[in-house]
Amino acid sequence: MIPLADDNPTQSTPIITYIFIASCVAIFLWQLSLGSNSRVAIYALGVIPASLLQGALLPQELRWVSPEMTVITSMFLHGGFMHLIGNMLYLWVFGDNIEDILGKPAFIFFYLLCGIVAALSQALPDPSSTIPMIGASGAISGVLGAYIVFFPKRSIRVAIPLGFFLQVLRLPAFVVLIFWFVLQLINSSVSGSDSGVAFGAHIGGFIAGVILAPIMAVLMRKTRN
Repeated sequence: MIPLADDNPTQSTPIITYIFIASCVAIFLWQLSLGSNSRVAIYALGVIPASLLQGALLPQELRWVSPEMTVITSMFLHGGFMHLIGNMLYLWVFGDNIEDILGKPAFIFFYLLCGIVAALSQALPDPSSTIPMIGASGAISGVLGAYIVFFPKRSIRVAIPLGFFLQVLRLPAFVVLIFWFVLQLINSSVSGSDSGVAFGAHIGGFIAGVILAPIMAVLMRKTRN
């Protein structure tokens, strides 16, 4: 089930969402420019649980930033075109409305905080792992969690692959996002920690979004009043 668009207009231009998307694309192009050294960037800027949680030292040439800072830098790296395109599509479809309802400064904080929670959700169950985690999917999962809280009945246009054909349907947001979340739970239970996909981060980010978004929305309303 591939989201294409939602029927949910915004009241303001989603500048922060655009900036996040542009930043991820620009950094991915930078990764490509590194050629064979792109792997070095992934290890230097991705979250490595053993380094973050257990103080394992990386080789000197990989210590570009502190282990704590990699929780942020990892959100802007991607492992390939499909990884990037999939994440940016979800952010494009769902991010603008969450930015609209929270406001721009709060949306930045919310997005990054969900990404941090997501990274920890993946790292804590296996703190000795030396596999780097990269990608915006944890933070974007938080956006999905917020969307299901604020706009559960909004119509989402989705493409469903049927062999060589795509069936386009309109479904309520809660159907699309619950399907997505259940899929993460299933994949997490059947896939090993070395599957290459951080399903734990997706789950943790989504739950963080569900919890944090309404709290932040209330705080923003009180601040504006």
